[in-house]
This record gives sequence, structure tokens and C-alpha cells, in this order.
Amino acid sequence: MVCRKQKRVWKYVEGGSLLKLKSYLRKHKDLNLNFIQGKKERTPLHIACSHGDDAILRLLLKHGADVFQKDRKGDTPLHIAANRALKHGTREYNDLVVPLLRINPDIMIISNNAGITPQDLLQWMRTEKNQKPSTSTSSLHKSNPEKEWQEKLFGECQDEFFETFGQYDDDEFLQDDADEEDFGFWADRIRTEYFAKQHAQAQRLAASGSGGKKRKGKAETEEEERSRKELHERLQREHAEYLARAARKEEETRQGKKQRYEEKCAATFQSGTSTATTKLSYGDIPWPAPKGTVEEMVEVMLHGADREDVPVFRKVLRRQQAVWHPDRFDQRCGARLQEKDKQRILDTVTALSQELNRLAQTLR
Repeated sequence: MVCRKQKRVWKYVEGGSLLKLKSYLRKHKDLNLNFIQGKKERTPLHIACSHGDDAILRLLLKHGADVFQKDRKGDTPLHIAANRALKHGTREYNDLVVPLLRINPDIMIISNNAGITPQDLLQWMRTEKNQKPSTSTSSLHKSNPEKEWQEKLFGECQDEFFETFGQYDDDEFLQDDADEEDFGFWADRIRTEYFAKQHAQAQRLAASGSGGKKRKGKAETEEEERSRKELHERLQREHAEYLARAARKEEETRQGKKQRYEEKCAATFQSGTSTATTKLSYGDIPWPAPKGTVEEMVEVMLHGADREDVPVFRKVLRRQQAVWHPDRFDQRCGARLQEKDKQRILDTVTALSQELNRLAQTLR
């Protein structure tokens, strides 16, 4: 039975709320994260892999999420991560597969209910690549470094995993996260240091006798003043560094969302002809922010465009208008939409198009 606290964790993982999840787990350090929920019987770690959210994945691993736990189909989180890496390439591999294997490389050979291991997924993809006609393969590899990287990965991944990841300890793989101190941790640390210093000072005064304050000389007063000034300057400096780190992290997150959106658009719309047989559900559409509002989706797709440079911004805007124009979208993907999700998909596309048109009108 999933408790109320675990439901809160599930909500944060589903919504990609990293800071809220980080703060919540800091308050509930003993909370069991290996619970299952939903018809697919997945854990929060499965969901993080499914969404491609590497930050939440690393946070869950840090708090004891089990990499060996299986869902209803017998898939471990690594099965899901491997599938995303095969579909999206280098970025998903580095973000999802590597952290899981650093916990325990043995999960590479864990089978699901169909007898398939993550190792099989990578090897099969290599076989499919080799079975394609060789007349154009070499030229494609020369012009496409991503495919060349995948070929190399699939051939050497097994040896590389066991030789490389064996040298990491469980407590070491998240060393990069240690520098990402959020405001709550920073405030608690500064508060602890401040009161520890005040307590030490009070003990020194008490040790000097009841008349210690009266006998306090000019040198000691200057020392205290200098100490307070140094503490104040350090607080200001560390707070400025924290704000700078937070800004960099936010920008990296936004850029990551924009890149994943563009990659999904290319994968979906380039093959999205009316003759294709693969049916598209609502989750298969490359929404910029799958669980966000229309405004948040537009914010992702237009990220990085300088709104002060009107000609350039208008060009970027028109490109997105062409992608999400209801008629053009229907021509590309209308016949491929699953009937149960079709109306919902078309409504969202229409809303996106209207918001982009509204922005275009403000530029005139």
C-alpha cells in the first residue's frame, strides 16, 4: 500500500519537480523509494528513466532507489534507459545508462519476462545496422557522427562497462552533485556554523571568569569585529556563488529541454507521413513540455531566441508556426493518430498554434 508521503514523491517525479523532490527527500530521509504504482507496476526510478530526467534519476539513486526492481513486464530501469539511449543517442546514454551501471554493472544481464537483457537491446541494434545495405552506409557514417558513435558503442559496450564502472564506489558516483548545494542546505550550513561560533565564543568568555566581559580589552573587541565582518563577507560571497550556480543549472535545464524537443520533432515528423503504419498516442507527440501548459510549451520551443532582435525572433517564430499549424500537422500525422487520443492531440496543436499566432501579432 502506497502511503501519502510516497504519493507525494510520485507526483514530484511525474512532474519533473527536482527542487521540490530534493527538499522533500531531505526532510524524509528514511522514506522507501522502491514502491510500485499504476497498472505497469513501475517505481519512481522507472518513471524517471521513462521521462529521460537524469537529474531526478541521480537524486533517487542517491537516496537508495533499487536498480534491480522490475515492473510488470519484468523490465528494470536500465531496460527503459537503454531503449531511450538507442532512440535518442549519446545524450540519453550519458544521462541515464551510465549512472545506473555505475551502481551495479550486473544489471546489464538481467532479463525481463521476455528473456531480453539491456545488453541484448544494444546488440540487436548493432545487428540491425549491419543488415542494412552497405552501399550507402559508409557515406552516411562519414556525414553522421551520431550513427558512427552508436556503431562503436554497440560493439564495445560490454567490455567497457565492466572494465570502467568497476572502479567506482557507490558513494563516489554522485560527486558532481555535491557541489550543487541548494538554498536550503546552504542556509542550514551557515546557520549551524554561525551558532557554533557564537557558542565557542561564549565558552571562552565563561572560562575567563565572571568579570571576563569587563576585562575584555581593545584587541579582543577588534578581533570580534573583524570576525563578524569576515563572516558577513563570506555569507555574501557564498550567496552570490549559489545564485550563479542556480542560474547556470536553470539555463542548462532549459537548453536540455529545447534540444530534446528538437530531436523528438525530427524523429517524429521526418517519418510522419500518412503512409506510415505506426500509430501515435498523445505521449508520442513531441510536445515541448509534455505535462506543461501551452505557455510553458511555447517558452521551451522559443528558448534562446533574442526577442529584442525582432527579425531573428520572427524567423524562429514562423518556423514553429509551420511545425504546429493544424492543417499541416493533420497532413503529416493525421492518419497516424490513435483514435482514442486524436481529439486531445488536435486540440493541443490548435492551442499551440493560437498562442504562436498571438505572439506573432505582438511583433507587428
